[in-house]
Amino acid sequence: MSSLSGRFWVVTLATAFTMGVTASLGMWQLDRASQKQALQDQVSQRSELASWTERDLLEALDPKVGLHRSVQLKGQWVTDFNVFLDNRQMDGRVGFFVVTPMRLFGSDRVILIQRGWVPRDFNDRSRVPAVETPEGVVQVEGRLAPAPGKLFEFGAASSGPIRQNIGVAELSQETGLALLDVSVLQTGDPTDGLHRNWPRITEGVHKHHGYAFQWFGLCALAGILYVWFQFISPRRKRTLHGQDAR
Repeated sequence: MSSLSGRFWVVTLATAFTMGVTASLGMWQLDRASQKQALQDQVSQRSELASWTERDLLEALDPKVGLHRSVQLKGQWVTDFNVFLDNRQMDGRVGFFVVTPMRLFGSDRVILIQRGWVPRDFNDRSRVPAVETPEGVVQVEGRLAPAPGKLFEFGAASSGPIRQNIGVAELSQETGLALLDVSVLQTGDPTDGLHRNWPRITEGVHKHHGYAFQWFGLCALAGILYVWFQFISPRRKRTLHGQDAR
């Protein structure tokens, strides 16, 4: 009887732990979906505001207050420091995100422009594609965004034109450029051959909902199995044994 009681409590504790973990993971996935939806709502609201110019950007005490706002910036490309971010995907294909610093018109401040995506040469992985980069003053349309996202990187950070990641502070120190701690996702017609089908933030919302459903399903399954094997099945067996005894 004591061994049966001990097994009962071991199973009870294991089930409670499993249900607690799976329910927590389900709630976390729902929270991630809510965060992405809220961020996309913010993007949509700010996209309806008047576009910032380079003057608005420079006069802002903190450029990050304008994140996700549309911008129309004039400046000059700093082509000596083109960066090709490796292993970036767009439309299911792997290649480079091209990031070029742009010195804002009438200022020494520089902002990173995420210009778009290009395929890479898999026969010569050290080769960078030619990207049309006009000289002189240009105007760039886009959306103010955080610094380029980072991927997991083995070993020390790479240098040179092809890199896995870049950090604004590190790149500023390396190049001597007065970089702003934001970037621009360039939009507009891809006349320079770059693809700019940037993913929408809400693309992962349904995925998170799906994961949440799976975790909640596992939680419910653990509870159902616990009730069945701990209560219903033993009671059915006792009933059948009682009938056989009679």
